Amino acid sequence: MSTDTKQLILRLAENASPVQPLARPYTRAAAWLALSVSYIVLVLLIMPSRHNVSSLLHDHLFIIEQSAAFATGLAAAVAAFASVIPGYCRRWILLPLLPLVVWLASLGPGCVHELFQFGIGGLSLTHNPWCVPFIVLLGAMPAIAMAAMLRRGAPLTPHQTAALGGLAAAGLANVGVRIIHPEDVSVMLLVWHVGAVMALSALASSTGRYIFNWRSVSRISA
Repeated sequence: MSTDTKQLILRLAENASPVQPLARPYTRAAAWLALSVSYIVLVLLIMPSRHNVSSLLHDHLFIIEQSAAFATGLAAAVAAFASVIPGYCRRWILLPLLPLVVWLASLGPGCVHELFQFGIGGLSLTHNPWCVPFIVLLGAMPAIAMAAMLRRGAPLTPHQTAALGGLAAAGLANVGVRIIHPEDVSVMLLVWHVGAVMALSALASSTGRYIFNWRSVSRISA
């Protein structure tokens, strides 16, 4: 090591300011979840369900579906926060996979029953047009909070980070929508609700390099 290099290191050490490290991914995910759930509950209180939700508490398949959707959103949030920490294990991105599979599997029996009852030609994909806007409304604040928190990290994989963040927000939003409109599980529900969640995640992924670019992140961190 040359003398100039040593002097450079000394100057950098003298002028370095303390840096507050980011909290662990699950800690940040818990903070985001608390804020997001509070917002969703507030919206649900403003727009109460037209259905008797208490009767659904005895529907085991509905409980499994909602629990899996909630777990998918939470796991995606943890994975998203892990993705902005350099050196963190990349396997964290697989965390939402299991609850996502359980969520989709919980919709299977209803879809199969409808298929056997009506056949492919008799399936109807018509649906309440307000479901997708409701998912956007309920997921708006969680998505904004998620983006603001992720920008404080180092988004080395912006598309992946944005997709996970979008899945987290949309997953929680879908739980709220299912409380407002707890229709029977069907192919229609798979197409509109789950399809909307996947579409929003894909849209978030496509905008990742604009939301999580190094110039904007450095300005936020400065």
